[in-house]
Amino acid sequence: MAKRFYVTTPIYYVSDVPHLGHAYTTIVADALARYHRLRGDDTRFLTGTDDHGQKIARLAEAASVSPRAFADKFADAYRAAWRALEISNDDFIRTTDPDHEATVQDLWRRMAEKGDIYLGDYEGWYCVPCEQFYTEKELEKGHCPVHKKPVEKVKEQSYYFRLSKYQEPLLAYYAAHPELIQPEVRRNEVMAFVRGGLQDISISRTTFQWGVPVPEAKGHVVYVWLDALTNYYSATRRPALAGFWDDDVEIVHLIGKEISRFHAVYWPAFLMSAGLRLPTTVFCHGWWTVDGEKMSKTLGNVVDPLVLSQDLGVDAFRYFILREVPLGADGDFSHEALLTRYNAELANDLGNLLNRTLGMVHKYGIVPKSNIDPFDLENRVSRYSKHMEELQPSRALEELWTLVRKGNAFIDEKAPWKPDAPRPQILGDVLELCRVLSHLLEPFLPERAVEMRRQLGLDEPAHFPSWQSRTFAPTVATPLFPRIDDDRKKELLAKWTPKREAPPASDEDQITFEQFQKLDLRVGQVLSAEPVPKAKKLLQLTIDIGTAKRQVVAGIAETYRPEELVGKKVIFLANLKPATIRGVRSEGMILAAGDEQVVALSGLDRDAAPGTKVR
Repeated sequence: MAKRFYVTTPIYYVSDVPHLGHAYTTIVADALARYHRLRGDDTRFLTGTDDHGQKIARLAEAASVSPRAFADKFADAYRAAWRALEISNDDFIRTTDPDHEATVQDLWRRMAEKGDIYLGDYEGWYCVPCEQFYTEKELEKGHCPVHKKPVEKVKEQSYYFRLSKYQEPLLAYYAAHPELIQPEVRRNEVMAFVRGGLQDISISRTTFQWGVPVPEAKGHVVYVWLDALTNYYSATRRPALAGFWDDDVEIVHLIGKEISRFHAVYWPAFLMSAGLRLPTTVFCHGWWTVDGEKMSKTLGNVVDPLVLSQDLGVDAFRYFILREVPLGADGDFSHEALLTRYNAELANDLGNLLNRTLGMVHKYGIVPKSNIDPFDLENRVSRYSKHMEELQPSRALEELWTLVRKGNAFIDEKAPWKPDAPRPQILGDVLELCRVLSHLLEPFLPERAVEMRRQLGLDEPAHFPSWQSRTFAPTVATPLFPRIDDDRKKELLAKWTPKREAPPASDEDQITFEQFQKLDLRVGQVLSAEPVPKAKKLLQLTIDIGTAKRQVVAGIAETYRPEELVGKKVIFLANLKPATIRGVRSEGMILAAGDEQVVALSGLDRDAAPGTKVR
C-alpha cells in the first residue's frame, strides 16, 4: 500500500566545500527517496545549507566579504555537487530564505505563547566551530570535546528555552516510540543524557547579527541550532513539500552521530512546545575515516567525492559508499578498497552478467524468452524491501548481489554454449533477471540502471518490478563498468593520494615538553608478522614491549616481507588509542620513515631490551 514518505539530510554548514561525509549522508537519503518512489509512495526529499551563525560571520570577515556573499559561494558549491552526484532532491533550502526566516519567527512565537521562553543572562562556554554551548563538566581540559580546541567565555543577555520542562515528556515519548532514535546505541546515549537532567538552554545571541532576528526583541538573533533545525518543518510550508508535516507522513531525518543531541533532544522539545508532531525517525549514521585516520586538511587525506566520481563514474562511487558499511556504523574509506569493489562486483559480477548474456544472444542469433523464475526472486526481493524499509541500504545491496551471483552461476551450470542446451529459455531467464535488477538497482545506480534497460531493448520507466514471461530483443552489449587494469589503477591511486607536504610550524601546531612526555614510546620487538587479508599494504604484527604483547596493524607490506620483520627491534607508541583497521584491532603504532610509502622503520644504534622507554 502506497504511503507518504519524507526524508531529509542535515543542512550543511557553509564553511567549506562538500566532502565524503556530506556526500555519504546525501547519497543515502537519495537512495531511500528513489526506493520509495519505486514503490509508488508519495515521496519528498530535502537538503540544503545552514547559512547563519557566528562562525560564518567571522569567516566572512576574514575573507573581506559579506556573510551573505560568503554563504552564497558555498551554497552554490553544494548545489553543483548534488547535481553531479545524481541527487534527486525535491527542494534545496537555505536558512537565509525569507520564508524560512518567517517560519523560525513563527515557531519562536508559538513557543513563547506556551510560556517556554524567558529572558535572562547567559555566562558560560561556547564553541564557535560547532556553534554549541558547553558546561564546565562537558569540557576536556578547557577544550571543546568535539573539536579539541579552546572554547570562548560568553557573557550576554539571552533568551532561554525551558528545556528542563520537557525532560519527562521526552523520556515518555522515547519509551512509547523506540523507532524515533536509531540505531539503538544512539538511543541509549540520548536517553542517558536526558535522564542525567536537562538544563534550560540559551536560544538567542546579541554579540553578532548574522542570524534570524528574534521577533519583538531588537538586537537578538535566534540561536543557530533553533534556526537550522526548523528547516525540516519550514520546507513543508512551501509548494514543493506542502503538507509533508502531516500526521500520516513517515518523516526520516538522516544525520551524523555527532549532532544527535540537537536532533533527538532539542528538536523534539521545540516541536512539543510549538504543538507540532515529531519526526518518525532520527537515524544517526557513523563517521568515515580514511585508511584508519581521521580526515583532515593537515593530513592531506580529505576525500573529494567529485574527483572520484569523475574518474570512476558517479554510480561506482555511490555503490561503494552505500555497500561498504551498514548504515549506523563507522566506516573506513580506502581508495584501494574502492577499486577492488569496482572490479570484483561492478565489472566482474554485474557487468559480466549482462555482457556475457547479450553476447551469447547475438553470437547464436536467438530470440530469448523468459519462462520460469529459477532464482527464488520473490523471497530475495522481499528481503531487499525489508532492508530498505529498515534503513539498511548496504544489506539491500547484499540481497541484490546474491541474485547477480546466482545469475552468473546459473549460466555456468546450464552452459548455453553447448549445442543441445535450450538457449532461448536459459538466456531469456537471465535477461529477465537483469531487467528486474535494473529496476531494483535504480536507487543505487540511477544512471547505469537506465543503461541496463537500454541494452535489454526495453523502454520502461523505473518501477518496482515482478517476474514476467516475455520475449527480448536486446541491443549489442557495451561494458557497464569497464574493468580497471593495473596500470590505470596505479595512475588513479597516485592521483587520489597526493603527496602530503608538511605545513609550516605555527604556535598552534607546536607541542610543549609536557605534551611530549605524554607519549609512551618504548622499544618493541616483532614476534610475528603476517599479511592482513585483502589489504595489499598492511601487515598484522605482534610486538613484545616488555610488560605485554601488543597486536598492531602497520602499512609496511610494500617495503617489508613478514619473515624479515620477525626479531627486529622498533620504536613503538604504546599509549595510542586502539583502532580497528580493515577488521583487525590495532593496539599501538610502530614509527617509520616515509610519506606515500614507508622507506625505513625506526631503529636503535645499540641493542635495548623490549619495553625500554624512549625519551
